[in-house]
Amino acid sequence: MSQLTEIRYPIEQELAEFQQIFDNSLTSSNPLLMRAIRHIRKSNGKMMRPILVLLLAKLFGSIKTNTLYSAVSLELLHTASLVHDDVVDESDERRGQLSVNALFNNKVSVLVGDFLLATSLVQVGLTRDCDIIDVVAHLGQNLADGEILQLSNVSNKEFSEDVYYSVIYKKTAALFAACAKVAALSAGASKESVIEATKFGEYLGICFQIKDDIFDYSDSSSIGKPTGNDMLEGKLTLPALYVLNKTNSEEIKELAFRIKGGEASLHEIHKFIGYVIDHGGIEYAESVMLSYRDKALEVIAPLPNNEIKDALKCYLDYIVLRKK
Repeated sequence: MSQLTEIRYPIEQELAEFQQIFDNSLTSSNPLLMRAIRHIRKSNGKMMRPILVLLLAKLFGSIKTNTLYSAVSLELLHTASLVHDDVVDESDERRGQLSVNALFNNKVSVLVGDFLLATSLVQVGLTRDCDIIDVVAHLGQNLADGEILQLSNVSNKEFSEDVYYSVIYKKTAALFAACAKVAALSAGASKESVIEATKFGEYLGICFQIKDDIFDYSDSSSIGKPTGNDMLEGKLTLPALYVLNKTNSEEIKELAFRIKGGEASLHEIHKFIGYVIDHGGIEYAESVMLSYRDKALEVIAPLPNNEIKDALKCYLDYIVLRKK
C-alpha cells in the first residue's frame, strides 16, 4: 500500500463525495471560463487539503454535509489564490504545466480567479454555519495579506526570519490551520479540540512550506518549478536567511540584495544557491521542519490510536518526505 493510498483509505467514500460536489461547483455556460477551468483541473494535485479536512472531521466526530461544503470552499479559495499569485509573480508554470496567465492572459487569469473565489463563497454559504464562514473569510484576508507582506519584504534590507515566518503563516500555515479548524467545527468537536486541531494544521502547514522552500534548491525538474524560481522573484527563504545571518561574506550579502532587487543573473543565483547549500542552509531548514513535524505529532499523541490517527501520521511523513 502506497503512502497516499494509506492516507486516503479511511475516507475513500467521503473523498468521492467531495469530488462530486467540487466538480459540480465548477460549471458555467461561458466557453472561455470552462476552458480555463478544465486547464486548471488538469493539475488539481493530490487534494491534500480536502483530505486533511475529512480525516480530522472523522477523528473528532464524523464527516457531515457541512464538512464536504467546507472542504470544497477551502480548496476553491486555495486554487483562486494560486491563479492570482501566478499573475502577481508573472509565473509561466504551475505544477509542471503552463499557468492560466501564460496560456490565456492576465485579464482572463484574474477573472477566473475571481470566479473561483466567488464559488468558494457560495460553497461555504451552503454550510449556514457562521463559525465556519468566519474561518473562510479570515483565511481570505490572511492569504492576501501574506502575499502583500511578501512583496513588501523584497525591499527589506534585513534578512529576517521573523518576517519569513509571518509570510509563511499567512500564505500557507493559515490555510492548513483553517482546514483543520473547519473540520473540527463541522464535526461538532469541543472548543478545546477545535484549538488543538487548529494547532495541528498550523504546524503541518509550516512543515509543508519549508519543504517547498527547500525544493527551490533542487536541480530536479520533476518538482514542477525551475531551480531558484523563488530567487528569480526576489524571495529569500529559510535556508538562505539562516546562512546570511551567519556569514561574514560581504560579497554574498551584496549578492543577496541583488537577488531581492531582481538584479541578479541566473549564473549569480546558482552561485548563491551553491553557497547556501555548502554552508548548511538546507540542513538547518530540514531540522526546523522536523521540529514542527514533532510538534504536530505531540498534538495528536493523546488521542486514541486508530486508523485515522495512523493516516494523519502518514500524512505528516508524506509532507516532509515528498519529492515534489
